[in-house]
Amino acid sequence: MTSAVPRLVIAAPSSGSGKTTVATGLMAALAARGLAVSPHKVGPDYIDPGYHALATGRVGRNLDAYLCGTELVAPLFLNGARGCDIAVVEGVMGLYDGAAGEGELASTAQVAKLLGAPVVLVVDASSQARSVAALVHGFVSWDPEVRVGGVILNKVGSDRHEALLREASDSVGVPVLGVLRRARQVSTPSRHLGLVPVAERGTEAVEAVEAMAALVADGCDLEALVGLARAAGPLPGGFAPWTPGPVPTHHPARSDERSPLRVAVAGGAAFTFSYAEHTELLAAAGAEVVTFDPLRDEELPEGTAGLVVGGGFPEVYAAELSANEPLRKAVAELALSGAPVAAECAGLLYLCRELDGLPMCGVLDASARMSERLTLGYRDAVAVSDSALAAAGTRMRGHEFHRTVVEPGAGAAPAWGMRAPERRVEGFVERGVHASYLHTHWASEPGVARRFVERCRTS
Repeated sequence: MTSAVPRLVIAAPSSGSGKTTVATGLMAALAARGLAVSPHKVGPDYIDPGYHALATGRVGRNLDAYLCGTELVAPLFLNGARGCDIAVVEGVMGLYDGAAGEGELASTAQVAKLLGAPVVLVVDASSQARSVAALVHGFVSWDPEVRVGGVILNKVGSDRHEALLREASDSVGVPVLGVLRRARQVSTPSRHLGLVPVAERGTEAVEAVEAMAALVADGCDLEALVGLARAAGPLPGGFAPWTPGPVPTHHPARSDERSPLRVAVAGGAAFTFSYAEHTELLAAAGAEVVTFDPLRDEELPEGTAGLVVGGGFPEVYAAELSANEPLRKAVAELALSGAPVAAECAGLLYLCRELDGLPMCGVLDASARMSERLTLGYRDAVAVSDSALAAAGTRMRGHEFHRTVVEPGAGAAPAWGMRAPERRVEGFVERGVHASYLHTHWASEPGVARRFVERCRTS
């Protein structure tokens, strides 16, 4: 694959403008035409990539310049785009919004520049007419290095409204590549942390993506969008695709048994937050990754040597998770044995004694409860305790996003010391357990996956 993969970035002036509908619908519409579409999402969002995967049949991947560093954005993109005809990148928030207090860092605009990708601006035109020209002109002229190749006008009310908007857009020299009518909007259910994940919606999610595809196919000039993507040219910088490392041809056996070294990864509707690169890194380090569903499976996969429990919505499924007592006991026994366990956010809650009064695994001497307060933002952290995941002093960037509070007991050491935006310690390290609210992207520090697998091998 060359670095000239056709590509587009779907951006907007602000959140709520219709980026997810347009990006997902465009991915699905292009896939329906027989194109191999590579789906990407700017930022730490876990939910939108699930819809992207449903639209394209390929894993949705994140591009986050804060979590992974600017130098990994293009390589991660190229890895995801291997063998594809076109790549569609959904932006985050407004085009120029990034990490708080960090200028353009982690913004959609920065990612577009790092990829040398043209931007299509999705504008909510429901409450404006000629003023759209001033808005588009501002976004086009703010940063000359960002190439806005066209606009898609969303929530347009009538033929007259459309004519006024097209005339305004023409006056600033930005082509209109699509018009989506207000009456045909596709709604997707949401709750306290965003859209409801694909894994929870079943056939409803499939129908929603099909509706998005129909909306975009009917209202947008797909030929013009593909032409714009093909005009992107080679990526700047001459980067090679990211790779997790060579995947072993066989899985090393543990010293005390002949079965493969297995790392169990929690999945299912309760634990949907995961970056694809994590399992790829574990496999490259020599693990056989086996997914299980804590809502349904009463046992850990046979031969489990280590456990990874990522993020998701355990608070929504607290009753079902609590009712699966056999699995809770199996998780507690594995942790008590000293086996490596890595848990992030929802995984942290699952390891607590209780969540909103319902018994959980009891691995940690802590209780968790829902809160009215949203904790949200990027974090600059350093490991303050040696663990199965990271050596003390390891610096990583992460992201917090939750409406829960954990009240710790005694005994465990903290996992992370937050350097910014506030100084505090957070998380738990005890025996082989590393549990924290902090979501991290292991591609930024591949050594954590290798360390985790090596601890699985020796524990």
